[in-house]
Amino acid sequence: MYVAITGGIGAGKSYVCRLLELRGIRVYDCDAAAKRLMRTSAAIRQSLCRLVGDEVYKGNVLQKSVLASFLLESEQNKQAVNDIVHPAVARDFMDSGMHWLESAILFDSRFDQRVSFDAIVCVTAPLELRIRRVMSRDGISREKTLEWIGRQLPQEEMLRRSTFEIVNDGHQCLSHQIDEILKQITSHVSS
Repeated sequence: MYVAITGGIGAGKSYVCRLLELRGIRVYDCDAAAKRLMRTSAAIRQSLCRLVGDEVYKGNVLQKSVLASFLLESEQNKQAVNDIVHPAVARDFMDSGMHWLESAILFDSRFDQRVSFDAIVCVTAPLELRIRRVMSRDGISREKTLEWIGRQLPQEEMLRRSTFEIVNDGHQCLSHQIDEILKQITSHVSS
């Protein structure tokens, strides 16, 4: 059974994943995997050099500023890079032996179409709380935070496409919500 965890920036996906790991559930981190694969995969390096130019790597080191400039030039550039990296991440996840995955861009990247998930859990939080969390965590302005949030699929749309919701508003008990979802997933598997 494959389960994905998604949610917008500042919703608290990583915190929920840590709580799952305390319950013995290993969660594959798509963002960390993408960074690792861009550093280590010869096939990705070759494809990115063909697409962006040889200057995207200096030796074996990815030049993040070069890649970022290319990504920001156009939506087509962003999609072309995603078409190289996301399939590799999906293959890596399927080869990892893990069954749970965390991805902020699960739907944007079409990851939900690359892997057949039995359940998708969306972590949500009120907008103002998300803004405060991101500003505090990353030390960035409210404007920059809103820009990042604006680049993602709206929280309501993520929730609409998901099977379950975990509300991370600082009031509702996360452990109770996680236990309820695990119970439902377990009963789904055994039926």
